Amino acid sequence: MNTTQERDHRFSMADRVITVGFWMNAILMVAKLLAGHYGHSEAVFADGIESACDFVAIISTLIALKIGRKTFDDDHPYGHGKAECVAAIIVALVIFSAGCGILYKAGMTLMMGAYQTPQMVAVAAAAATIAVKEALFRYTRGVARKLESPAVEAVSKDHRKDALTSIATLIGVTGAYFGFAFLDPLAAGLTSFFIFYIGWETFRKAGHDLMDGQPPRDTLTKICDTACEVAGVDRVHEIRGRRSGQYLIIDLKLEMDPEMTVRQSHALADQVKNLIFKRFSNVGDVMIHINPSNQAHQDLIRL
Repeated sequence: MNTTQERDHRFSMADRVITVGFWMNAILMVAKLLAGHYGHSEAVFADGIESACDFVAIISTLIALKIGRKTFDDDHPYGHGKAECVAAIIVALVIFSAGCGILYKAGMTLMMGAYQTPQMVAVAAAAATIAVKEALFRYTRGVARKLESPAVEAVSKDHRKDALTSIATLIGVTGAYFGFAFLDPLAAGLTSFFIFYIGWETFRKAGHDLMDGQPPRDTLTKICDTACEVAGVDRVHEIRGRRSGQYLIIDLKLEMDPEMTVRQSHALADQVKNLIFKRFSNVGDVMIHINPSNQAHQDLIRL
């Protein structure tokens, strides 16, 4: 599989998992809104509203993946992968807004004491949501980890958020069904705090990538070890990395024999880059700077 085919395959996997989530979310949204309305459950109806908000997140993710699929150009020499981080931020904000709306409505119901008695259909809708959303979370998380895609990771967390909130919804609506009516809005209110936490985690990770935060240290260590396997590379002087969507952009400073010609050191740098590309499918580019071994030198940087 060549580079272009591998790139297309990665984005096709991301598109597929997002599309599956989109249609399953649509079915669940309609089912929960109907069950909440006709089953007299505030918690289940709030769950349906939350699913409606998720459409904004999923659509923004699909748009981001379409933008991120574009290769580099004159205006974006590092590619368009940051669009995935922007989508993850949008997902986080949607999650926060859903949490605020649910908390407000639950609080008003508890203060006014206007409780309703849910029907069995509401209980069944909450139970079904847990099973479907947990399955979607595991499927989406598996793809997200394989691709290391911020946008797909954000959507997987959104599925997990729905599964967790539906557990609270199920507890509340079941308790209300058996006569403890206050448990339905109480469950909806407690659910909002799960939502806030997941929204914060999604926002924090996307913000880290947008600010060009370092990738995981173990990933950088493995890349260093790979570079040192090439005969002629004496040492990795420094490594830095940042994320652009599904790909990492790596900056390497290598120490080599100072008596090498430019042609020789350039050939070694190409070997290092090719080996890193072969070992790490999520590395999009490697910039290599050569330093002479065993000679003092000062790195110039203004950052």
